[in-house]
Amino acid sequence: MTNNHKKPVLFSKNLEKKFGDFTAVDNVSFEVYPGEIFGFLGPNGSGKTTTIRMMLGLLPPTSGTINVLGIDVIKDADLIRPNVGYMSQKFSLYNDLTILQNLRFYGTAYGLDKNSLDEAIVRALDMAGLTGKENSQTKNLSGGWRQRLALSAAFLHNPKVLFLDEPTAGVDPVSRRSFWNLLYKLIAHGVTVFVTTHYMDEAEHCHRLAFIQNGSIIAGGTVDEIKNSVLEGQMLEISTSNIYETIKYLRTSMREKTLPITNIEIFGSMIHLMVHEPSKNINQVKIKLAGFVEIDHISIIEPTLEDVFIASMQ
Repeated sequence: MTNNHKKPVLFSKNLEKKFGDFTAVDNVSFEVYPGEIFGFLGPNGSGKTTTIRMMLGLLPPTSGTINVLGIDVIKDADLIRPNVGYMSQKFSLYNDLTILQNLRFYGTAYGLDKNSLDEAIVRALDMAGLTGKENSQTKNLSGGWRQRLALSAAFLHNPKVLFLDEPTAGVDPVSRRSFWNLLYKLIAHGVTVFVTTHYMDEAEHCHRLAFIQNGSIIAGGTVDEIKNSVLEGQMLEISTSNIYETIKYLRTSMREKTLPITNIEIFGSMIHLMVHEPSKNINQVKIKLAGFVEIDHISIIEPTLEDVFIASMQ
């Protein structure tokens, strides 16, 4: 997870956070480079939010190193705050204020003077597609528009790094896609984005990723690097009318090593299984299954990031 051509904008080394006997973050190390979207993926309770809070200087680590924009966060957290933006999962907005009033409040909190704030608001409204909606009350906005407003507030002061903590949770798919289009606009202007999510389709849009489970990083790199390092073999997709009996049979075959299978998962209405040399062994799988269940189709496919994530956690 290194890049020899650039100096990291932020990094952590051997980061640890304990709450009594519970270890929320365990020996976490990563680097994030300028102008990239770095995805931090994991299930709820895996340590994503705790890591962000430590990187923002809001929560002291038990041990380890955190550096943001060349600043030691543990020693000088106040120095990074004018240069970073933060958007939480809960969208910290004031419902009784209008869009414009919310932006003025946050711009003032960031210390922008009147002229700078006016310019920043015009820029933020335009980039987020909120121009013309300035006087709409925040409580009347849909989840997607509230999301855009929260992001606008986070980048009003032109931060060099944006920390986004599950920013699309509970938002409809169309709004999620629009939000990611906004993120690409921001990185085109030189912003670096650190985003936590548990949506695998979103993770595909990140330049690099780290998977975290139970406080520890279990895989990291580009999507292709993670796929190549985690998955052993290639993936077959099977469609059958009797999915659960087929899964049971395949797992027995894997356990008894009568088929060259390394992993099996249910994927929607399909079965995904990893096999060695699929072009050579696909007929063996077909023959074995034909005597047990009716197969609609079986084919070699490109694994999704969800396949990789599940395999990593196992």
